[in-house]
Amino acid sequence: MDKKTGTILLLILALVFIGFGDSFLPKPLSVASRNTRNTINQLIVGFFPSWQPKVKPQERTNKAIEETEK
Repeated sequence: MDKKTGTILLLILALVFIGFGDSFLPKPLSVASRNTRNTINQLIVGFFPSWQPKVKPQERTNKAIEETEK
């Protein structure tokens, strides 16, 4: 087995372990798989903080309605 094949096999095994390991592996490994997946999810979500717009989306519409009511 050459280096490229070994790398691909290791990558596939890691993805299966992280993605589906908690459904078919025995207890200690299934917990490790779930914890690994949760940690990766939290890391990825941490890269994208919740975005708040600088202005309110309806602000211009509300001002126009108030001006027409006056």
